[in-house]
Amino acid sequence: MDTLILNLALPSIQKDLNATSSQLQWTVDSYALAFGGLLLMAGGLSDRFGRKRLLSIGLAAFALTSLGAAFASNAELLIVFRALMGVSAALMMPATLAIIKDVFPPEEQGKAIGIWSGAAAIGVPLGPLVSGLLLEHFWWGSMFIINVPLAAVALIGGARLIPESKAAGHPGLDLVGALLSVAGLVAIVYGLVEAPHNGWSDIITLGSLFVGVGLMVAFLVWERRTTYPMLDVGLLLNSRYGGGALAIACTSFGLYSGLYLLTQYLQSVLELDPLGAGVRMLAIGTMMIGAPSPRSWWSAPG
Repeated sequence: MDTLILNLALPSIQKDLNATSSQLQWTVDSYALAFGGLLLMAGGLSDRFGRKRLLSIGLAAFALTSLGAAFASNAELLIVFRALMGVSAALMMPATLAIIKDVFPPEEQGKAIGIWSGAAAIGVPLGPLVSGLLLEHFWWGSMFIINVPLAAVALIGGARLIPESKAAGHPGLDLVGALLSVAGLVAIVYGLVEAPHNGWSDIITLGSLFVGVGLMVAFLVWERRTTYPMLDVGLLLNSRYGGGALAIACTSFGLYSGLYLLTQYLQSVLELDPLGAGVRMLAIGTMMIGAPSPRSWWSAPG
């Protein structure tokens, strides 16, 4: 929901902060890069130092960085706070599933994970609608402020209901793998985001892409050779795991790149107000109805 809310606010942010197209893109991508790049490492930290502890730290940090983003006075500061929000979210996400596996008995885990997935899916139709309502009556920073009470409720509920748990005999952290993956992703995304400004044949664009690909290759080589890898690369060769990961990557690429353009087209070209644009973007919720269920995936031949 937070990502979808932000996309609808991009025209308002551009106007108020005098942001360039590259800065708008980094406002979106800085969160995704920090979140995706640190997710696996955060899972290892939660297993080693305590899942409830990492979840609580992530929730508190997410609330504070959301406040910082809400009152950012320029585009650069907003990008920084969005990246810090991504770090905070990375601390939270892996701990949630691990806590479900620890708290619920085996016969209840499927239901709990289903509720967990449903809560995330609700953000697809809610994001544009909530964003439109907030932008209709408040300034764009209000979209970040709504994270604060949600995080507070989660912190209070977690303190009362969640027991602390750790992984027995945790092997250690793959710091080299984490550094290579984050650096490689940042270099690739930097080259892609800045290419329209610098030019696709520019030395900075080509250099960033080349360095990024090289770092990701080094990451894969390191993960195959290190004793305790952050990511078991062999899983990608499994048809179900690798195919699912590829499908999610393609879906995310199409969804979020389309949203980035669609929200600006609806407001800047068609001159719709934020609420009108948000109502029209509810159409993306049809993917939740039309997509095949996980049960059909598992039962498919092969």
